[in-house]
Amino acid sequence: MVRKEFIYRGKSIAELKGMSLKEFAVLLPSRQRRTLLRGLNEQNKKLLEDARTKTNVKTHCRDMIIIPELVGKSVKIHNGKEWVQVMVMAEMLGHYLGEFVQTRKKVVHSAPGIGATRASAALSVK
Repeated sequence: MVRKEFIYRGKSIAELKGMSLKEFAVLLPSRQRRTLLRGLNEQNKKLLEDARTKTNVKTHCRDMIIIPELVGKSVKIHNGKEWVQVMVMAEMLGHYLGEFVQTRKKVVHSAPGIGATRASAALSVK
């Protein structure tokens, strides 16, 4: 089975990695483009420096836009309670890091608690 080469807006991943941040921003949707053209904040700059040197990076920057430089890196993103490891792939380009780490879990109820009425205690619990 032949794996198809990844293309983002007509550019291969090698071409994207060779571009500057401003050239890459032109290919993005408007919100991401405006954010990148405004410039990265200090936390985002620190994340990029760490990603260049380290293999496994921890970050609270859920608002960082995934750029070609981050592709192939392993990033641990904080979801408010714990660190969730995410492998950044080419298909994630242009999205925010926070989109790939959920901050809320599904609500799971157990048996009725103390002080519950007799009627609620009779209900079956799955």
